[in-house]
Amino acid sequence: MNQGFHFYTQYALVELLGRKAATPGELLEGIRSVPVTSIYYHTHEFLKKHHYLVPQPPNDFVLWLKDILHLERLGEAFLGVDTITFHSLEDLRAEFIRILEDYISEGGFVAQCPSGYEFQFMACRTFVLPTPYVAHDLAEFGQMLHKIGIHSLYFHVFEARIRLGITEENDFSAWLRGIGEEALAQEISQLDPYYMTLENLRSKLIGMVENRVQGR
Repeated sequence: MNQGFHFYTQYALVELLGRKAATPGELLEGIRSVPVTSIYYHTHEFLKKHHYLVPQPPNDFVLWLKDILHLERLGEAFLGVDTITFHSLEDLRAEFIRILEDYISEGGFVAQCPSGYEFQFMACRTFVLPTPYVAHDLAEFGQMLHKIGIHSLYFHVFEARIRLGITEENDFSAWLRGIGEEALAQEISQLDPYYMTLENLRSKLIGMVENRVQGR
């Protein structure tokens, strides 16, 4: 039985961990030891803070390595990490550790940032709340996409990949498959949301849904 798609939204309470890094080595030690919620904050929460940046936005690590330490090669290595392909935050943490360990073991240039420009490790606690929006069919789903906020859109598309542990799936596609919209679900799953702003993603989704409704 179709219970409808219930839209949720997500908010974050940011926490300063009191840990800093002034060099790549200190960044490595920090990434090794901070809670996984810190890895989340400096990668996925970044997307919400800078959702207007395209193409694929970097993360806090990239900005610090390139803009503060001016370590272009190391920064590019971090930028090349395709977040969408990782099933878990621990796997993502392990990739950052690998990059830093390789850089340091190869004798990469060691830079130290000026005082006051250290990397500040932060974390966040996330809170998921229901919204008043529910869709019972595809037409209503398209209408609700016009109304929800970007935090709700982020939750169901980006957050779902980590929550479900399936990199190619999201909440929208999972629900659409459940109501028999297999083709549309697959089409949405194949989108790379990291290469568009959240508002552009909303427009893209609305267009795909409305084309399907009108094509019936």
